Parts: sequence; C-alpha cells; structure tokens
Amino acid sequence: MPLALRRLVPLLLLVFVGAWMPAAHAQTATLRGFVKDAGTGEALEGAAVVLRDADGRLSGAATDRDGYFIVPRTAPGGYGVTVSYLGYTPLRDTLYLAAGAFETRTFELRVSSVEGDEVVVEAQREGAADLGLAGLDVVRPADIERLPSPGLSPDLVTYLQAQPGVVSTGDRGGQLFVRGGTPSQNLVLIDGIPIYQPFHVIGFFSAFPADILASTDVYAGGFGARYGGRISSVIDVKARSGNNRRFAASASAGPFIVALRAEGPIVPGKASFLVSARESVIEPVAPRLLGRDLPYRFWDRFARLSTELGARTSASATLMQTYDRGNLSDLAAGRDTLAASDDAVVWKNRAYGARLLHLPEGVPVIAELTATFTRLDNAFGTRDAPERTSSIQTIGAGGSISYLLGTEEIEAGFAVRNVRLNYNLSGQFDNVAPGAEYLTEASVYLDAAIPVSPSFAIRPGIRGSAFRGKLTAEPRVRAFLRPGGAKARHQFTAAWGLYRQDIEGISDRRDAGDVFTAWVASGVGADVPRAMHTIAGYGFRAGPAFSFEVEGYLKNLSNLLVPEFTSVPQFSTRLQPADGEVLGADVKVEGLRGPLYGSLAYGVSRVRYRARGGAVPVWYGSDALTYAPPHDRTHQVTATGQVSALGFDLSVQWSFGSGLPFTRSAGFDNFVLLDSLVDVRREPGVARVLYGRPYDARLPAYHRFDVSLDRAIRLPGRTELTLQAGLTNAYDRRNLFYLDLFTLRRIDQLPLIPSVGVKLSTR
Repeated sequence: MPLALRRLVPLLLLVFVGAWMPAAHAQTATLRGFVKDAGTGEALEGAAVVLRDADGRLSGAATDRDGYFIVPRTAPGGYGVTVSYLGYTPLRDTLYLAAGAFETRTFELRVSSVEGDEVVVEAQREGAADLGLAGLDVVRPADIERLPSPGLSPDLVTYLQAQPGVVSTGDRGGQLFVRGGTPSQNLVLIDGIPIYQPFHVIGFFSAFPADILASTDVYAGGFGARYGGRISSVIDVKARSGNNRRFAASASAGPFIVALRAEGPIVPGKASFLVSARESVIEPVAPRLLGRDLPYRFWDRFARLSTELGARTSASATLMQTYDRGNLSDLAAGRDTLAASDDAVVWKNRAYGARLLHLPEGVPVIAELTATFTRLDNAFGTRDAPERTSSIQTIGAGGSISYLLGTEEIEAGFAVRNVRLNYNLSGQFDNVAPGAEYLTEASVYLDAAIPVSPSFAIRPGIRGSAFRGKLTAEPRVRAFLRPGGAKARHQFTAAWGLYRQDIEGISDRRDAGDVFTAWVASGVGADVPRAMHTIAGYGFRAGPAFSFEVEGYLKNLSNLLVPEFTSVPQFSTRLQPADGEVLGADVKVEGLRGPLYGSLAYGVSRVRYRARGGAVPVWYGSDALTYAPPHDRTHQVTATGQVSALGFDLSVQWSFGSGLPFTRSAGFDNFVLLDSLVDVRREPGVARVLYGRPYDARLPAYHRFDVSLDRAIRLPGRTELTLQAGLTNAYDRRNLFYLDLFTLRRIDQLPLIPSVGVKLSTR
C-alpha cells in the first residue's frame, strides 16, 4: 500500500517538527518528571502523581516504564501534590505552576513497611494499566520469584513457560511457541536491542535472570504499531539501571548454574552500573547427581551503564553476550547415556545498544533515540568442521516521540537497520543455496491513544515499512472498556492488526531434536509471511486479592515456509509454502491474601497448517496437505502456589500439557538403488522406514511437579544468606522429549532432579 505510506511520512515529519516548537497554549501549565526509588534511584513504573487544586479538583497521571509522568494543560495556580506507589510511603508536597510553565520535577519515594491508602488515577501508559490491554502481560521480578526454580537464579523463561498460550520444547532446546507461532516469529528485545535466540539449551534458563530486570511487556498477540518485523509475539524486556546510591552484590550456586551480580554508583546519585554473569555447571555435576552425562554448556553476560545528563536528559548503554552448546538427540542405543559425539548445535549472541531519553523544553514531549548492534552465530556439527552454519548481523538506529495533546497521546517513530545474512546449510534445504545477503530495512509508525470517554479508549496505529523496494502498511487498533472508569473492577479488551515478517528463521520441524535455525530473507519460494490477529478479552479484579482474565484469539497466517514431507525419511528436503490458522483461548485466575499466593492458568488452542507444493499431489493425492504442526498443544494447565511462613517460602508448580503431534511409521522395506544393472534376487538392499501422513498421531501427555523451599537469613550489616532445597520433576514422570523421526528412538526429558542452592547478597 504505497499510497498509505506516502501519506504517513509527512504526518510523522509534522509530529517531529511540531514537537520542538513552542507550545501554543501559553495560558496553561504542564507538570512532568520522574518518580524513583529513594534507596536505589530505580524508576518506579505505575506510580500515581496527583494534583489537587484549591477547590479540591483532582488531575494526575501514572508513570511509564522509565518512571516518567506528565500532567499537561493544567490551569495556573497552587497545587497540593501526592505521589504514591504500593509498598512505599506516599510523598506530599505543594507547588505553584505559572502560566506557560513546563515544570520538571523528580520525586523519590521510600519503601514503607506499612501499607497506606493509594491514590488511583487513569494510567497514561499501557504498562500501568490495572488489567492491561488485549494480548499484554506485564511481568515484574516478583512474579518470576514466586515460581519454583532449580537453584537460586530465577529466570524470565520460567514465568513464560507457565503461561497458558506458550508451548515449550521442555527442559532442553530453548524453543518457545507463543499462541501457535514458531520461535523465529517472536520478537525479543532488551532495552530496545533485538536478541535472536535468547533462550538457553537447558530450558530452565534464558539470557534474562530476574535480578537484572525492571519489567517485561509480553504481547502474545495484537501488539501495537511500535513493534514490527515479527508475526507472532513480542517480549520487550527493560533492564534495571543499577543502584546509584550504594554498592550491592550477590553470588549464588546450584546444580545447574552459578551466578554473580554487582551494581553500584559511578557518580553517586547520577551514574550507575549493573553487571551480571552466569555459567552452567550441569556438565560436570550431572554424572554425580544423575548418573548420566548431560553434555550441555551455556553462559550469559550482561552489563548496563546508566547516567543522568541533567534534569531532562538521561542515557544508558547495554551489553549482552550468550553462548550455548549441546547435543539434543544423540542417544546411545540401549543406554540412558548420551553418546560421546562431537556433533552439537551451538549458538552465540552478541548485542550492544545505547539509548538517549530527553524532555525538550517548552513542549509536552518525551523523545527517545536508540542505536543497536546484534549478531547471532549458529552452527551444527563438530567443533572444527560444522556441517551447517548460519549468522545474522544487524546494525540499527531509531527514534520516537510521544506527544501529549490534552488527554490524547500521539507516539511516532522511525527505525533503519542494515542486515547481513550468511548461511551454508549443506543441502538440508535443497532450494536454499549457500550465500550471503546485505539488506536494508526502513520503517515508520504512528500510534495514538484516544479516550473516547472516561470508560472507553481506543489506540489506533499504522506501521509503514520499506524492504527490497516494496512499500507496505500494517494498520492496527486496540481498545478497552472499563465501565466506571479507572477504579472499575471489570474490563473488556479487543485488538486487531496486520503483521508481516521480512526476515525469518527456517528450521527442520520434522525432527524435534534439531533446533538449528538459519535466518534468511523472507520470500524464498513464496511471498513474505503475514498474519492477521483478532483478540477479545474480559478481566475482573478485586483489588490485589483476586483477578480473573479470559481471552480468545484468532491468528490467520499466510506464506509460511515448512519442510516438504514425503513418505520416506530423508535428511535433505525442500521448503514449501503453507498457510495456517490458530484458534484458542487463555484463562487465568490469581489470588493473593497475606502470605498465600495461588494461580491457575488454562489454555486451549487448535493450530492447523495447509501446505502446498509440487510433491504434495504425488505423495498424498491432493492439492494441499492439512495437518497439525508439531507444536500444536490442545490443552495446557499450570497451577502455581506459594506460602510464606516462619521465615520460609514454599513454592510449588504443577504443569500439564496434552500430547504433541508426531508422524507414525506406516511400514518398512528394503530399498535397492537401480543406478546400474542390479540383480535384485541377490542384492539385499538397505532397510528403510516408510511414513504415513505427517503428524497424524499424538505423543503421550506431559506433566511435571516442581517444588522449592527457600530460607533467607539476615546476617550482620546489609548481608543476607539464602538457602534453597528443591525437586524438579518431583514424582519422576518419564516425559517424552521426542521420537526421532528418522530412527524412531525415544528420547526422554530430564528425570527427578534434587537440588540445593545457596545465595549470598548485600542489600
């Protein structure tokens, strides 16, 4: 839709230029600024800033992920100010706003052991909404720490795997399928930097330990125009800034991983650092703990520098590196020990980025500039001579401006990135030749928040992009209805949008043990993948004690690339186009009362692909092949609980998933290659497996029970010692990891694993 894009660009330029012009309404005033934790300097998201005039009238705003707030178009005069946040002592002050003034203030709140009354105002940002928007789940470190985890290094992936619309490959592989999408269709960001393969080879861990996170926005679908380049989901991680008041550190060790973290001021009150390093120890520990080899190694490194360049400007720099190596499918015949083979899958991430946040003088605007570098290297085979390799490298820059116009908000932004692709697949996909590509992508977006009434608001948006000389536009809209306004207990949400993906990861999903992914430019043998999301939901919340949410969704997918299926197993295959449909619903109930917490999540879904290609009529006698892909899990249940008593925290979790699809064997024969004169009466041939229709059967159901018991002991000074004991797969369920498509070997997930962890930290 080139015409729509041509109309969008001038509008974006108008917003950017207008953002730097003096405000026209000189007879009003604006209050803006930040709310922070007085002890650490960390931004507080969702804090309420309320102004009360002499007549008792209230106006206010809630802070966003950066702790930023703005109360625009306010009548000049004196005001009482109340700043509040759950768990903190409210701050009360007075100020005078002169006509035409743009007052910038930073408020610091102190942690309180006594819960007081909290003033609630309508949130100006999505992350501060009580029940969220359609498809959105805002995750904070406390949410992650409620779940049992092996060792004392809670991880974001533990929380994600407990969500009803997320299907995981289990305790190995590092693959997440969100509401029917594939792993390469998920956009994962940290501080605006894309990470292509952030989940570790052992499924309990990712590149995101809980103690470096501020918050994470997880969009299972229906995400706004700010995000592009993926057709399934968005996981947008914001890292903490680090304590700019005093030094703090921690060290922990468990049977899977050891971890170190340090943070503190560089310039007290102005600049800080946060560093984290984790290293796996399962490879040397497994023979003693489990009596078997687990040749998996992984590590991650993280660093963030944050600084305030003035009252209206801040900057940060982020670094992340990860490494994974493991063999998921090389099982020695007749034994429960992995064979001593050098063949393994390896992936390495390097990601660097910088971010500048600025409040221009004289306009109700917050402006952001970013620069990023990301590289993923992926290989399969021996260390010295891998069979298959792939790499993707991107260098990007972008910016955005949020402009408040009374109660309406407009956000506009742009991004440009250069992409370098390199892959050598050694014939795994016959129609993907080895090569390198250099591509440039450019995009712009416009998103608006329009409160139609105190109870109803819509967020229309449009994203335009240019790739390989083609201009496209992706319209999107989200809406929510809260009868009764901000304090309403009930909320109705909806979202609709179009999405496209210009660069995609291809992998051989016929074999669940093959997680090697090659990134290529979309459109190999087909148009680029596209999706249309439709979501509708209802939520109910009775304060912090109880919440209920249900959400139905439909995703229509087109121009997907899938491996070509034949009735004979073979390593080399071709890619063929397919369309898909995902239909499902997620239900989640949470309760919190004193020391007790509980949640129950249930997801039901149906995923179907319809593949087309020249070989389909030959093998299956029809023009198209309809099947459930290997990540189609019909039913999924997760029950979680935590109780705190006598200084102990007991966390439990039970997970259930109905069986995933797999391909059954139809029979066996002996294959004779007739490439010359062959006496078939004497030539025995080669034994061969013949397969039926793809994924026409289901594996056994998956279920597992995990438990952990923590005890924190305060030592002299600001030091704390935490001890943990736990069981993973407590009743030793023999869960199936996968059946090898080519050999029919059974490979199981991890058995019962007892764990003991210790953590020493300073506060």
